[in-house]
Amino acid sequence: MFGLDDLLRAVVADFHLVALITGALYLLALICGVREVLNSRTSQGSIAWLISLALLPFPTVLLYAVFGWKLFDDYATDRVQNGRADRPLRAKDLALIDRETDAQWPVQVAVSELPFLKGNDVQLLIDGAATFDSIFAGIDEAKEYLLVQFYIVRDDDLGRQLAERLIAKARQGVRVYLLYDDVGSNGMPKRYRREMREAGVKVAGFNQRHKFLRFYGPTRINYRNHRKIVVVDGKVAWTGGHNVGVEYLGQDPKFGRWRDTHVRVIGPAALGCALLFREDWEWATGEKIVTPPPEVWEGEGDEPVLVMGSGPADQLEECAIAFTDLIGRARERIWIVSPYFVPDTDIRTALYAAKLRGVDVRIMLPDEPDHKIVWLASIAHADAMVEHNISVYRYTDGFLHQKVVLMDDQMATVGSVNFDNRSFAINFEITLWFPDPDTISSVEAMLLDDFESCRQVGMAEVQSRPFPFYFITQFARLLSPLL
Repeated sequence: MFGLDDLLRAVVADFHLVALITGALYLLALICGVREVLNSRTSQGSIAWLISLALLPFPTVLLYAVFGWKLFDDYATDRVQNGRADRPLRAKDLALIDRETDAQWPVQVAVSELPFLKGNDVQLLIDGAATFDSIFAGIDEAKEYLLVQFYIVRDDDLGRQLAERLIAKARQGVRVYLLYDDVGSNGMPKRYRREMREAGVKVAGFNQRHKFLRFYGPTRINYRNHRKIVVVDGKVAWTGGHNVGVEYLGQDPKFGRWRDTHVRVIGPAALGCALLFREDWEWATGEKIVTPPPEVWEGEGDEPVLVMGSGPADQLEECAIAFTDLIGRARERIWIVSPYFVPDTDIRTALYAAKLRGVDVRIMLPDEPDHKIVWLASIAHADAMVEHNISVYRYTDGFLHQKVVLMDDQMATVGSVNFDNRSFAINFEITLWFPDPDTISSVEAMLLDDFESCRQVGMAEVQSRPFPFYFITQFARLLSPLL
């Protein structure tokens, strides 16, 4: 019987075959190296890739295909053709630009390619029950179109409730679109999608049109669409940290309470959310959809809101730029809440500088992990914060998953962005920026209540970590660019 040993001897015996394979590997390594030089974002990361490609082409070329090779140039082209740069013009035609707020936050406006839009009503939604009660009530009121996008959609009780509502609206003649991420929703059964499609709901996975991402390359494992967006008729939008699964209702016995935050916006900012969905939908399906503004705004709000979409198709690491600028402008406080805290050098430096100039810097993180390696790296980064006299709090009343930032009395943000390299540079994300005093006060009250359910990490805890655990956290920290 011809076994593995026989195969290896045959390959080694055929010098020409070995030479061909070796040459092919180095050719691929050369192609990857040239691409990395042309698309480098950090010299440290690029040098590490180049050395690895030169000295160990296998398996580095495979790793580079997963973690280094960006494949979203055509997404950026679609975005331009879709007219993201024309968003301010459309807003201007609607006379909804808040020019005063734009002038105060030029970096965020430039990154978003969308101005602050005034005339919004904003409501914080704390935890899953309040969030999905609000979303489902909004879906039931849809008259023209529904845009629904989540990173995770499960076929559990909550997922079935969502599907039933979408099916009911589609049968009423409402245009219904559901977009999910292929990795986050990899357990979604075909039956779940088929039932909705047969009822008239248009359902798509983010990478379904891109064969290389889906089948031939594991790249899709790395680049994900992490946005959570629901838009009803261009009038109302929801976004935040929740996905569709019963754990987000606190029904997973492993985690217990799932502490998360969403936000509902009634007003022109809903159009910004719809435009982000439209870009993602066209990438996923090749189909252009129309999301016209309502003829009459029904809300009575007066708050300005900025909708910021970010992702690997950005020319620069624009999400990191926006948040680094926010930290740099803080004079009284910067409170950051995130389930994953794996900051890059620029964010760490900005936080250290903020502390040195007397800013109240607080980091709120979960006490228990849901992703072990990220949690370990987060401990290493959080311990470094403590060593620089920055206050780190661990949430103990269940699992903390909200993504919220509060800066002075000037700005609050809610969205899908975690404070890690994945959210800042790899995933497609959404953040809503709120400069209004009422929303800022609501976020402050919410976070003060959350701090009551936290324990503060002190130097004694940092210094008492056993060496094996300390070594593991430091090793995990080295993987930060990939997490």
